[in-house]
Amino acid sequence: MDKIEVCVLNPEAVGTSEKMMVCAARLTQKGHKIKDLEDFIELYNKAYTENTVTAMAKLPHPTIQKFGVINVVIVGASRRFLAQITRHQNEVKFMSASLQYSDYSGEADFVVPYKMLEMPALVKKMYLYQCKEAMDNYQAAIAQGVDNDSAGYMAPQGLRNILIISATPYQWKHMISQRTCRRNTSETRYVLLRVWEKLYRLSPEMFAPSVTGPFCMKGRCMEGKMSCSSAFDPAMTPAEIIKEDFPLLAGGASDD
Repeated sequence: MDKIEVCVLNPEAVGTSEKMMVCAARLTQKGHKIKDLEDFIELYNKAYTENTVTAMAKLPHPTIQKFGVINVVIVGASRRFLAQITRHQNEVKFMSASLQYSDYSGEADFVVPYKMLEMPALVKKMYLYQCKEAMDNYQAAIAQGVDNDSAGYMAPQGLRNILIISATPYQWKHMISQRTCRRNTSETRYVLLRVWEKLYRLSPEMFAPSVTGPFCMKGRCMEGKMSCSSAFDPAMTPAEIIKEDFPLLAGGASDD
């Protein structure tokens, strides 16, 4: 799972989302004082504090957190991660590299599952051999005239991919809450922790652990009998969770 990189493509959208969240909340209470457009613009541009953002982010009114779209690119995660994360469709859009149009002959690279990084080198070697053999057959099939789309069925789940995810702040928080829980696969958890880490740096109030982290950080586990029975400290930051749960990959995690 090394070489997975994450970047917020429009970081300014986080600040805009904060502003819109506060404005929308204030609008519900100040509508009777808005007589014209000038009054609204004044409300829209009215200053607010970090404490205001913290308070608004905790409100049980998700609509005020949907007036913005944050675009994130994930480079190097596997196509297995792609299959899992695209289960989220509400207010979320995805654009992925395509096995239909792209030819990965001689270009393939593979995600090594975290547990294999912890095991003897032979295990990793066997896994990568299988992945490479599959892509060698993929390349041979294309050389014989098989189209990219059909040959793509031969590609292993571990094949690295490029994925853009576009979502509202509310949906980012929902995805992070669900997918950073220890009940998820390691790669999915790690990628969403890295996304959370980036968003937390941009707005520690809007993406605070108390409103963004796994459900156990917000009061109770949602997994019932399937609980991991190992709740996170509610004060942990995403970087701290990465360092605790993924020490072999913690070099890229930082709250600075």
